[in-house]
Amino acid sequence: MKKTMIAAMLSTLIISGCATNASNTQKGAGIGAVLGALAGKGTGDNDKSRYVWGAALGALAGGAIGNYMDKQEQEFRDELANSGVEVYREGDNIRLSIPGNITFSNDSASLVTGFYPVLEDVAKVLNRYDKTKLSIEGHTDSVGDANYNTQLSIQRANSVANYLQGTNVDANRLQTLGMGESQPIGSNDNAQGRQKNRRVELRVIPIQA
Repeated sequence: MKKTMIAAMLSTLIISGCATNASNTQKGAGIGAVLGALAGKGTGDNDKSRYVWGAALGALAGGAIGNYMDKQEQEFRDELANSGVEVYREGDNIRLSIPGNITFSNDSASLVTGFYPVLEDVAKVLNRYDKTKLSIEGHTDSVGDANYNTQLSIQRANSVANYLQGTNVDANRLQTLGMGESQPIGSNDNAQGRQKNRRVELRVIPIQA
């Protein structure tokens, strides 16, 4: 039954994403609900996180969501310009892809000091737009043991969450996921591809009424 429900939700997400003639505001809140539900399932079934979303502190409704996220997206682009962070808009959600070379040393979950200003800029925007929640997803390359890589990705995601909490981002808005080597965006057969795969992704999702 769960698989059927998730498949139906994904179908809704795909259909919404294909409506290219619709504005971000018109696409509505459904996409965020789908991603939130899927992320929640991944957390519960796989025990991949330490942080889980708490009670919502504020919510958006209807057409207000798209406009709210439009403004937040632009502020992320302004704050993170020339930082190495890539900002993507996915329906009413925003994805920030942060490459491993500016986040962590090799085989470490400790943040490099050069990453602090990037996270502080992320926190500035998050604190201005408090009607969103954040999924923090750690990723690795496929070198070494898969279970070890999953644990490392969890630790890295939690390190990011800890730092954001220290910049006054409410812990109730945070969820962490350790994806390990399961979602590569480059080839693990060469150094360049492995570097792409060692990353943290932040998904900013509107809280819906």
